[in-house]
This record gives sequence, structure tokens and C-alpha cells, in this order.
Amino acid sequence: MTEPSAIQPNTIVVGDCVEILSALTEPIADLIFADPPFNIGYKYDCYEDRKKYEEYYAWTEQWMRACVEKALKPTGTFWVAIGDEYAAEVRVIGRKLGLNLRNWVIWHYTFGQNTKRKFARSHAHLFYWTKDPKDFTFNDMEVRMPSARQTTYADRRANPKGKLPDDVWSFSRLCGTFMERVQWHPCQMPERVLERIVKVSSNPGDLVIDPFSGSGTTCCAAARLGRRYIGIDISQGYVKQSLERMADTLAGRRAVTEIAENPEALRATRATAPGNRKRAGQALTCDGGRRPRRPELGQPSLFA
Repeated sequence: MTEPSAIQPNTIVVGDCVEILSALTEPIADLIFADPPFNIGYKYDCYEDRKKYEEYYAWTEQWMRACVEKALKPTGTFWVAIGDEYAAEVRVIGRKLGLNLRNWVIWHYTFGQNTKRKFARSHAHLFYWTKDPKDFTFNDMEVRMPSARQTTYADRRANPKGKLPDDVWSFSRLCGTFMERVQWHPCQMPERVLERIVKVSSNPGDLVIDPFSGSGTTCCAAARLGRRYIGIDISQGYVKQSLERMADTLAGRRAVTEIAENPEALRATRATAPGNRKRAGQALTCDGGRRPRRPELGQPSLFA
């Protein structure tokens, strides 16, 4: 385990985020993005994601409190990704901690679950809070996009700078054939999602913390965008692999997937891209090898 006092920016450490963040003597984070286990029975490397309701609720309040009261600066921003099962609880805890909810974003993704007796889930919740209601970072020009007035209707009233994204974001999940996809973590979030969050909620040189680093997506996105970062995870294996992923990403050996806001827009080109061509029943690994098609694409989806 890494001692809390030994944590330095631009690293991913092994440890319990509650213990590490609670030991801070002053707030250091400009942005915290948390993607905790969803408590739906998923088996991680060294964490069994199956707690009783009361236990999971108490633990969620514990780690959120550590993030908000010990780690987040007064002008900081706090994002949390969560599934349907505990979205309401996370919202209530955020209110209890005195956070200011700016958006309840829905991330709609393609390649969702395969269900037989209910509608297929194809979304996750992204809560966007600030600690102060007025003093916070919001870089709107970093995330503006062309509006339909510009691209479809040739409307002269269109803002030439584009529009801010809506509160429903459409990004594909990372399939096994995507070059960005790692094979050692079961639930990897696309860097494009974190890229938008990091760009809008922090500035170059700011410190970004991910208390559930997982596959290292937040840290990789933050590093690419010139932010400092700290990742925390209880799995020594995940931390080791994340550091290798970071090195590959910064060296250009692992490309970020071009995922359109409208996934349909890139589907045709993605199918014929050199890194995505596949034979029947097989898919490319990130180093160009072949492996059996992943059987778990229909499993409950988590993202880290």
C-alpha cells in the first residue's frame, strides 16, 4: 500500500480511496471523477461487487464524503457515474453533502445489454456537481459542437461558435475490436466521454483525481489534455496495467477511438478501418493478434 502522505501528482496508486483521501490535510483536487462499482454482483480483480443495500449505501456516502470534504477544492467539480440501481441514492447523498447539481447527464451508449424479458438498458447516469454554486470552472468553448441549425437547416440564427452538448450524450461503448480497448479490465469507459468532462471542468495544469481508477481511463484522458492526475485503485494488478496503458497512450501506441456524438455517423467508416477489420468469429486484439470473440458483451455493463 502507498502511504497517503506519499501521493504525488501524475501517478496511480494502490489503496483504499476512503483511507487515502481522508488522510489529506488540505483539498487538492480541481476535478474528481468517480466511477464506483455499481453493486450488481460483478466480480472484479479483488473486489466482490455484492453488498447489502444498507452496507452499499453507507459505503457510498463514506467515499463521496471523503471526496467532497477532504479532497475537493472549494472551486472544484465532482462527477459520479452510476447505474439505475443506485442513481437516486447517489443524488440524495450529493444533496446531503451540500453539492450543487448542475446537470444529471444521461450517457446513452450503443452495444448495450441483451435482454429477453425487459427493455435493453443502454445508458448510465453522470451526475455533475460543483462545490460552489457560482465559482467553478466551465470551459464551454472547449466542448461546443455544430448545431442542427448549422449542419441541417442553414439557419442564419445559428451561433457560429456551435452549441453546448445536450444532457443526453450518445457515445458507443468500447467494443473488443476498438484499438482503445484493453483486454484485462471488464468495464472500460471511452476516453471521449472523459475527454469532454476533463475539458469542460478543468484547466491545463489542474489536478484530476479518480478514486476508482480501474482501467485508467480518467488518468489517460487527463494526461493527454495536459492535466495532472492521481488515480487510486485497490487492485495492484489494475494499477500495474493502467500505468502500462498510460505509457502506451502517451507514446501513441494506443489510439483513442473516434466515437461520434451520433454513433451512426462513423459506423460505416469504422467497419473498414485497418485496426477494426475482422474475420468471422474473431476480433483483433490491440496488438493485431487474434482472439475468440468476447462472450461477455451481453453482460451487465459497468465502466471504469
